[in-house]
Amino acid sequence: MNKKYFMSIAIAAALTIGSLPTLANPANAHSSVEDLKKKQDEVSSKKEQINSKINEKKSEINANINKQQEIKAKIAEFDAKIKDTENKIAEKAKEIEETTAEVEKLKVEIKELENKIKERNELLKERARAIQEKGGSANYLDVLLGADSFGDFINRVSAVNTIVSADKKIMDEQKRDQEKLEKKKEEVESKLAQLENDKASLETLKQDLNSEKAQKAELFKQLEKQEASLEKEKVNLEKESSELAKMEQQIGGEIQAEQARLAELARQRELEKKRQAEAAAAKKASTSSSGGSASASVSTPSTPVSSGTWTRPASGSITTEYGWDVLNGSSRFHYGTDIAAGGSVPIVAAADGYVIKSHFSSSYGNVVYITHSINGKTFTTVYAHMSSSLVGTGTPVDKGQRIGFMGDTGYSFGQHLHFELHAGSWNASKSNSVNPRQYINF
Repeated sequence: MNKKYFMSIAIAAALTIGSLPTLANPANAHSSVEDLKKKQDEVSSKKEQINSKINEKKSEINANINKQQEIKAKIAEFDAKIKDTENKIAEKAKEIEETTAEVEKLKVEIKELENKIKERNELLKERARAIQEKGGSANYLDVLLGADSFGDFINRVSAVNTIVSADKKIMDEQKRDQEKLEKKKEEVESKLAQLENDKASLETLKQDLNSEKAQKAELFKQLEKQEASLEKEKVNLEKESSELAKMEQQIGGEIQAEQARLAELARQRELEKKRQAEAAAAKKASTSSSGGSASASVSTPSTPVSSGTWTRPASGSITTEYGWDVLNGSSRFHYGTDIAAGGSVPIVAAADGYVIKSHFSSSYGNVVYITHSINGKTFTTVYAHMSSSLVGTGTPVDKGQRIGFMGDTGYSFGQHLHFELHAGSWNASKSNSVNPRQYINF
């Protein structure tokens, strides 16, 4: 096993997780717990800052959505105005069409009037030539004086009056028709020009409305992009906050585990002192009774380390195998092997590796996770319900190295070791778990 390789990975893992290696030296115990608490406070403060930013992003998103609603309302207003303008343009176009037809009709009337005027002009010219040729008004006098009788004179006077009246009527009609023609032409041309002008104004208004609508639509797109960006930033911040919350909880577990470990170390030291005192007393008593010196030895219980890649993690009886079993009257799948024994039972690493996590959880209690690289494959072993842990996150371990003591912490019913073996990384669904008996001889 390449110890330098595992040490570099262990350091990286420790930095990534943000936890501190556990110290076995009692002189550094207070410093270790205080460092963890300081780290927890830093994480908590960072989480509060992130949560504050999340609230800011939420406010920005709400403001953005309100602005989008305003823009939508404006666009709907423009649509209504554009629709109304289009209707007015259609009405003006219809009026222009009707007025144009009226103009065409008027052209026919104008043509007829022009023909009448032309005929009257010719008649008046003829009348003027006749008067000129016959001496003008003197000829009317000759007509009157040439009467044969008074009755003839009266008839002649009536005839002259009729001719003069007819001429006057023709001239009056000529003047009236000319005035009528000019007036009608002026009215129709003015009306057509006004309609064309109104239509042009409406077309300009429609262009302006479409332009403003396009600007609002572009602004709406920008707001949508901004909202998507803000949502992404919020999600990232929420993810970061969640990670910090997990880290904060993990550090809290590490603090509890460290405190429990230190308490167990203190208890072990007291037990060791007691054993040493008992051994010394036994040795003294043996020496006194035999009258000579006698050798006596007191050994700490240990787990035999087998040859090969793997070894049994603890001594004791197998109480629960890997697979389906019944717990409290309910069927369940047991993802590990349980080993039980009384007294102070050491737990050892099942193979060379390094500790990726050492903490306390409500289910596993004091638990250690060790990763192993064996023949190019990754394995993960889990040691749960320990009374205490002797190794911290990022610590490289050898096969058979003591990592803690059997206990009854977490969701446990009596002192035992719950041991899991995963062909790959550990996950909450335990999809990589395998029967430890495939690799270890129990």
